[in-house]
Amino acid sequence: MAMDAEVVVVGGGPVGLMLACELALARVRVRVLEQRPARMQESRALTLHPRTLEILDQRGIVDRFLRRGAPVPAAHFAVLEPRLDLSRLDTRHPYTLFLPQVQTEELLEERARELGVEVLRGHAVVEVSQDEGGVSLRVEGPEGRYGARAGYVAGCDGAGSVVRRSLGVGFPGSDATRTAFLGDVELAERPARPVSLAGPRGAVLMVPLGDGLHRFVVHDPLRAHADRSEPVTLDELRGSVRRILGTDFGMRGARWLSRFGNATRLAERYRLGRALLAGDAAHIHFPMGGQGLNVGLQDAMNLGWKLAAAVKGWAPPRLLDSYHDERHPVGRALSRNTEAQTRLMDVSEPGLALRELLSDLLAIDAVNRRLAGQISALDVAYPPAEGAPAHASVGRRAPDRALEIARGPARLYELLHAGRFVLLDLAGDADLQAAGGAYRDRVDVVQAAIVDPPGDLAGVEALLVRPDGHVAWASDASGRAARLDDLRSALARWCGGA
Repeated sequence: MAMDAEVVVVGGGPVGLMLACELALARVRVRVLEQRPARMQESRALTLHPRTLEILDQRGIVDRFLRRGAPVPAAHFAVLEPRLDLSRLDTRHPYTLFLPQVQTEELLEERARELGVEVLRGHAVVEVSQDEGGVSLRVEGPEGRYGARAGYVAGCDGAGSVVRRSLGVGFPGSDATRTAFLGDVELAERPARPVSLAGPRGAVLMVPLGDGLHRFVVHDPLRAHADRSEPVTLDELRGSVRRILGTDFGMRGARWLSRFGNATRLAERYRLGRALLAGDAAHIHFPMGGQGLNVGLQDAMNLGWKLAAAVKGWAPPRLLDSYHDERHPVGRALSRNTEAQTRLMDVSEPGLALRELLSDLLAIDAVNRRLAGQISALDVAYPPAEGAPAHASVGRRAPDRALEIARGPARLYELLHAGRFVLLDLAGDADLQAAGGAYRDRVDVVQAAIVDPPGDLAGVEALLVRPDGHVAWASDASGRAARLDDLRSALARWCGGA
């Protein structure tokens, strides 16, 4: 079977599907190759964080997810109390959304197919190579082995990534030194509220999944060195939960049982020529705080428009390199954050003393807000280009603000539904509008007034928002003299030639 695609995405999980959606939105011919013959049925990851909900909102599809999930205005940090308060974050989505990964994947595949993406299941990529003109793949399909050719390849194929290994990208880090386990089970005695407890016997986190199922995540020091390949049994789960909590709630009917470890690795580079890595192919860690899936989806959002620009031929120099420059530090911070949380799961006497101290600190608003900003990814900021004049908002996410534009009321994120740059003119500057208009095939120029309290946009008179919702350029009254030249430089830096 011959294949002709501008981009092949290897891996049809949520990250690969999100990337495929972004590419297809930009009219890139993309094909997804997934080795599994059918969509997974296990619930796996459970939470979508505020920034992830924002990027779904920026594409006009967040309501599909909200209809299926349950919002929770708090998040855990190492199963400590008090929890992180998300309700006061500056976002229209100040909560995590409880939604099993299987449903996230289903909704993203639905969106991908709407955009014309071909998702091929049962097609396992076994080798990848590249040359100056493109990439070549060897694939085991339902009808046998075949070769495929594309301009670029994106490895979204998990921790054992064939793309990463084929191209020799290093994956340094540490092997697992401890394990924990989880189970999705039915209960004869349903607790009145979610359970979160850590003590000398271990730690248990329990949340309802709906349809009578409950997820238990167990850190049992007596089982911390179990071989990860050893299957978890319902009796093991029952025994640990009963020993730690004093009851197993009449556990029965296990739907999914899994053991996981704290191996932590980060790819040396996220880009190698015509190959890019995202999600677990680029970073793995102990699943603390539900961050892995979310960081992977945010990788895809950052990469999608940049890769589309390269395919379409308007990408300025180093635009694709900026994917690594911006997201690799996020992956490193994720590793450090989850390693810290893993250390805090120590339930020895010294460990419990440290947990008590951290619990006291979490009760301080500023500390709680700082960690909430990290876990939610709302505080992620990319460094401005070297030597470029930068307003304080450059590199940060653009907050969703209510606007008044020519056609009537709108929200900033509605203007991003098409996946294009948006030049927002808040001062009625005809020269700025003309500069942006020179890029009309890539940039939507919108004159607007902010209706909401401006918050982070206080004093801003114009801003250029990237397709991923981060601010590429901004100007206030203090920058009026050089504003037009600065905007033209920013447009050239991010959008190439007019």
